[in-house]
Amino acid sequence: MTILRQPTAAGVRDAAEKIARILSPTPVIPLQINGFVVALKVESLQPVGAFKVRGAWHRLTALDEDQRRRGVVAFSSGNHAQGIAWAAKRLGIPATIVMPADAPRVKREATLALGAEVVDYDRATESREAIAGRLAEARGSTLVPSFDDPWVIEGQGSAGIEAAAQMQALGLAAPSHVVVPCGGGGLAAGLALALRDARLTVVEPEGWDDMRRSLEAGWIEPVGDSPPPTACDSLQTQRVSPLTFDVLARRGAEGVAVSEAEVAAAQRFAAERLRLVVEPGGAVALAAILARKVTMEPGMLVILSGGNVDLAAYARALAA
Repeated sequence: MTILRQPTAAGVRDAAEKIARILSPTPVIPLQINGFVVALKVESLQPVGAFKVRGAWHRLTALDEDQRRRGVVAFSSGNHAQGIAWAAKRLGIPATIVMPADAPRVKREATLALGAEVVDYDRATESREAIAGRLAEARGSTLVPSFDDPWVIEGQGSAGIEAAAQMQALGLAAPSHVVVPCGGGGLAAGLALALRDARLTVVEPEGWDDMRRSLEAGWIEPVGDSPPPTACDSLQTQRVSPLTFDVLARRGAEGVAVSEAEVAAAQRFAAERLRLVVEPGGAVALAAILARKVTMEPGMLVILSGGNVDLAAYARALAA
């Protein structure tokens, strides 16, 4: 895919204005953790249960009339799928989503319910990017990746604009350190553009921490062969993109990895203390805070990025 522009801070501000016209802000919950007040941005309460609606809306509203008529193609295990399907339905745009056959049922059903066409693929043997690319070319549709797109990155960054205003209204310190779940890095890169003075820590599941390793190495490192199983289906990205990596590397972002047990503990904490349902991938930033893997300071902003859980798996996590 040829990228004709780079994501910018001005683009994030534009996205924030667009999104404010159609969606109410998700809550910011102040909570004392490890002796510091942490601002939890609850993106799991978006209409599609995840922050992905932000990037989807910014991207699809940038399409011209001919592009809208030809439709869009995306690939996703579920949250980006729902964001694209939601935005496409509202805008009257045909949407096709390439989803792994083992995607959580709740995410697949929600995507179909929003009117999108779903095309299955085998996560282990097939390339979702190749399948989506062929479909988009055959149909003349616009390909909308989940993170490797400047509009998508800018849209996700609108969460930072929103959170900063909410923290100020609550009398909290301005965001000085943002802790954020990371798959391909679209949300993290958007927040880096939105909150230029804040430190950034990206959090990934153990064995899938390719952004952490890439930032430490100074070049992109793929996940590698035979990564371990993880409950964080939304963060199973084999390789981050130059767009997201470059933004985060220029900002000096750091990364940490959390275990499956730490993720489940964060899900239980969210349920017991906050009465919030948070999916595994959406809970990794909170997991890093609770496990004391991130240096604490005033102005901590932690993103709870999604809440689309498989009920059986969620029940096991809560019972552990």
